[in-house]
Amino acid sequence: MSVTSTNNNPFLIAQKQIRDCADILKLDASATEVLLRPMREFHVNFPVRMDDGTIRVFEGYRVQYNDAKGPTKGGIRFHPEETIDTVRALAAWMTWKCSLLDLPLGGGKGGVVCNPKELSLAELERISRAYIKAIGQFISPTKDIPAPDVYTNPQIMAWMVDEYSSIVGNNQFGVITGKPLPLGGSPGRADATARGGMFTLREAAREIGLDLCRATMAIQGYGNAGSYAACLAEAMFGSKIVAVCDSKGAVGNRNGICIPKLTEHKKKNLTVANCEDTEDVSSQSLMEMDVDVLVLAALEGVLTEKNADKVKAKIIVELANGPTTPEADEILYRKGVHVIPDFLCNAGGVTVSYFEMVQNAYMYYWDEKEVHEKLDTKMTKAYHEVLETSKKFRINMRKAAYVVAVERVVEAMKLRGWI
Repeated sequence: MSVTSTNNNPFLIAQKQIRDCADILKLDASATEVLLRPMREFHVNFPVRMDDGTIRVFEGYRVQYNDAKGPTKGGIRFHPEETIDTVRALAAWMTWKCSLLDLPLGGGKGGVVCNPKELSLAELERISRAYIKAIGQFISPTKDIPAPDVYTNPQIMAWMVDEYSSIVGNNQFGVITGKPLPLGGSPGRADATARGGMFTLREAAREIGLDLCRATMAIQGYGNAGSYAACLAEAMFGSKIVAVCDSKGAVGNRNGICIPKLTEHKKKNLTVANCEDTEDVSSQSLMEMDVDVLVLAALEGVLTEKNADKVKAKIIVELANGPTTPEADEILYRKGVHVIPDFLCNAGGVTVSYFEMVQNAYMYYWDEKEVHEKLDTKMTKAYHEVLETSKKFRINMRKAAYVVAVERVVEAMKLRGWI
């Protein structure tokens, strides 16, 4: 079946995925119309004094997509090419992600158009505080709870939670997750996205009969999720990492890359390029390598109808949000590639963020072992619900994930009398 091109616009992709799911579930038009649009979105412009004394106005967004199942939850990105359509799409995917993991949360997302690599630490702090001041009235522990995302981190979350606490006049650590441990962060949050993905990879490998201790792996994107995925794949399974890339370069070694050495090189040089005992490869060729597992851990729209047919991996692990277009999905499904879709695969981050919210509310904190065990239980259950739905409807794993997640959101909307 042919599909209408979405031109790599992430929100058009998200909407197409919803329509496809609505067709499978035979949803009525009114329910579909509600699901196709964010319930609320905020556009803010805020001034920030730079280190040289000048004032720059930054543009920011916050989208609260659907809160039928609970307060919205989602990260904040700092990125020079951030757009409202990207934020809308990410907020939609967060809605389905929270629903798929059966969390009592809706989906949200935020972003600021800026390039953190060109900013000083002091400028980053002022931008972080100014953004929270601009959207402060729209967030709270019971309304909308942000978290880290691309180019944001626990320190930025600490500034944000401090600014929000100053605005409301008391400590409100529960308004933000992904915080440093001394400010109410959860053990196990740092590697939660990658660890959750590795739990689903383990289950997928069992499903297709792949021995992960003998498997080769290429990782597209060597930031937080990608680097943790490399470490965990080695530690948990003994898999061999043969290629990695970041925004500045790509390297490979068919005999296996020394991950500790690569991580240290990246820390010192801010790129994986020119790492000792590796050879340069192209980012595009990395995705077409003859490996068992391809981890997509960068940005949206990297696998399209132009390159999906060249993928040789048996399993694709989508740690990034929206890395595969609908057109590419059809090609991969026909090829028999087992795709672990993004809002299942990378749901470990929001799941441990939810654990963090619970711990903040109780003011009682679990140890890391307990967090890992609870995460494993959640991720494994969600994977098998999606797998069973995929087999039942004879649809790919992404469509199956949508069926499970959207059905739960629609049920909540019906019970609340929205539709």
